[in-house]
Amino acid sequence: MSAAQPLSAVLKKIRDMPLQPKPRPGERCELCTALIPDEHGHVVDLESRALMCACRPCYLVFAPQGAGGARFRAVPDRYVSFPDFSLSATQWDALQIPVGVAFFFMNSALDHVAAFYPSPAGATESLLSLDSWSEIVAANPDLGTLQPDVEAFLVRSADRQSGKAPSDTTQAECYLVPIDVCYELVGQLRKLWKGFDGGTEAHAALDAFFDRVRDRASTGASREGVTW
Repeated sequence: MSAAQPLSAVLKKIRDMPLQPKPRPGERCELCTALIPDEHGHVVDLESRALMCACRPCYLVFAPQGAGGARFRAVPDRYVSFPDFSLSATQWDALQIPVGVAFFFMNSALDHVAAFYPSPAGATESLLSLDSWSEIVAANPDLGTLQPDVEAFLVRSADRQSGKAPSDTTQAECYLVPIDVCYELVGQLRKLWKGFDGGTEAHAALDAFFDRVRDRASTGASREGVTW
């Protein structure tokens, strides 16, 4: 049996131990409090309509194949592009979106499609008629696979974004994306927004965001290495 170490040696060993970094807010799973990396999944609380950070095990519990209950739903990591999809100026006007970017998702609690767009105040809701949404889905049936509450249809109109008068047919950049990335975009633009149209920094951030979305949609890449 080795001799007991002097108290001074024990204290020195404690002092020399590397400090463990304190987790920043948002670095713990909001379901089980486990530490999580910066890149992590989210689940939607269907009662409060809140996005919650989740560790991988908790995320999988509330995935479609998981054993979770009905209150929480994991946000999938699916990116799908619609390169041939376009909107007429009349259809865009019917969406009542005053800027060039918007996202749409099915709110299962209210049983209707909700439309939001970025603004200086954050995500602003547009009063979307069901007829307008039905026309969009009819033009692109793949939107029928949109999962309620956790996936969104993201649209960017180049004409509206640039302030140009829209032509009869506006070529729009359209994607099916996880709902959390839409709120990530809104939060980023809110911090950078200046003036009436957002300003140069907000436009640059929007371009960079769509570059990332475009890349993930073309390669099938996902944050967690999982394709839904």
